[in-house]
Amino acid sequence: MRVLNAAQMREADRRTIEEIGIPSLVLMENAGRQAVAAMEAIYSDLLERQVAVLCGRGNNGGDGFVIARTLVQRGGDVSVFLLGLVADVRGDARINLEILGRLGVTVVEVADSQAWELHFSEVSDCTLIVDAIFGTGLNAPVSGLIESVIADVNASAIPVVAIDLPSGLSADSADPIGPVLDAGLTVTLAAPKLPLVLPPGETHAGDIVIADIGIPGEILESLDGPRVELLTRASMRALIAPRGSDTHKGDYGRITIVAGSPGKTGAAYLAASGALRSGAGLVTVATPASCQPVLAAMGPEYMTEALPDTDAGIDADAVDRVLDSARDVLALGPGLGQAPATRAFILQLVDRATMPLVVDADGLNAFGDDADRLTGREGRDVIITPHPGEMARLVGMSADEVQSSRLEIARNFAVAHHVYVVLKGHRTLIATPDEKVFINPTGNPGMATGGTGDVLTGMIAAWLAQLLDAEAACKLAVYLHGMAGDLAEADEGEVAMTSADLAGHLGDAIMELTGRRRVVDKGGA
Repeated sequence: MRVLNAAQMREADRRTIEEIGIPSLVLMENAGRQAVAAMEAIYSDLLERQVAVLCGRGNNGGDGFVIARTLVQRGGDVSVFLLGLVADVRGDARINLEILGRLGVTVVEVADSQAWELHFSEVSDCTLIVDAIFGTGLNAPVSGLIESVIADVNASAIPVVAIDLPSGLSADSADPIGPVLDAGLTVTLAAPKLPLVLPPGETHAGDIVIADIGIPGEILESLDGPRVELLTRASMRALIAPRGSDTHKGDYGRITIVAGSPGKTGAAYLAASGALRSGAGLVTVATPASCQPVLAAMGPEYMTEALPDTDAGIDADAVDRVLDSARDVLALGPGLGQAPATRAFILQLVDRATMPLVVDADGLNAFGDDADRLTGREGRDVIITPHPGEMARLVGMSADEVQSSRLEIARNFAVAHHVYVVLKGHRTLIATPDEKVFINPTGNPGMATGGTGDVLTGMIAAWLAQLLDAEAACKLAVYLHGMAGDLAEADEGEVAMTSADLAGHLGDAIMELTGRRRVVDKGGA
């Protein structure tokens, strides 16, 4: 699902009006009525509430006028406040303002902070507020009257429904550009906007409903400009095809995972679990010889390969051994450690490997001072899965700097290095070499525990071997990873859940996504 900025939303409106022939007044009518429908779905007592509709002078205010009219005509108790002068309302918004007048609905003109102070008592008597002040039309911090409105409404604790965007957010940035009105529900029009799906802006939006106002999907998909998409259940479900009855393990990928070191064999085990639980046909864990007996005893489902090692790390001769045995996909990094010999081994292995690579954790740390060597090339996809600290080392920034510009940093690195970047964290991002960015909506804070990233590494490798498409593999693995985390959280809670719990719920996540949910008999028979 496409995520739009302000310019793209304006262009979508223009093309719908000029090329398709749907009048702008119809789009506004659709927006208002769809917003009311969304409100009814959330608030079953909507028509019993006292609703204050706060309208700006532009098209978002026009949407608000339609909302007010629709509620009044259904018998609702509605008060309408125009934050500005009636004389400044133009176009379709003016038409809908005048319709309200002809229906006998009084629109209170609030032209300045003094007038707001006078009328706020009326607003505070209401039990629901509709924010139709700016929508996507804001490009500078609010001040004066609107700043007072935002402060007073936020302090009132009255539930707020925002139309398109909570006032104070800009459609062009995930970061608030000034004071923001806090909504419990945001009805966004046609497509989501960046601050609704990325932190910290999303914290002001509450629940999100995407309203179909009549803009064709073909127009949304064909818009020029940044390509940012939100992963959806339907699109992810389409990536999983039923298995044929005559298939065998070789059809589902042979994965080699280079992982583990003394004290960190669990990382290798979790990566292997992620690969196996994601359907990989054969999984081999290549690990230092000193770790091989421990890792072999941890799980009978995968094979192990002992790599020669010393106190300084994995011997460089192990590169040939791994390359000779690896087949469809090679994943490396979880728990490998940062010993000097191990770092040299990783650099050589990545340089020489010809099969698709998934590089995580210590595999990435090896490139901390030489990120230019970490590149994809024709015929060999490279997927990297950094958390913010690992990404910071690759780009020479602090983790805080990475967090403040996650989307741009991930996209720029992916394009410059011809790799796929899976930047982990809340709302994990997937950036591709052709400048696309995907935002994952699944997952929860309980996943902030050691080992969940190792599980993801194995998952990506497994889906890459099955789908033979790096972009699709990243999207599906990340979505299912978060979904399994959500299922684990439902069983264990955010505090108690572990990465093993997440791995154990991968099968449930796949069945739920594909509509083949397990039926549990709770009748005690």
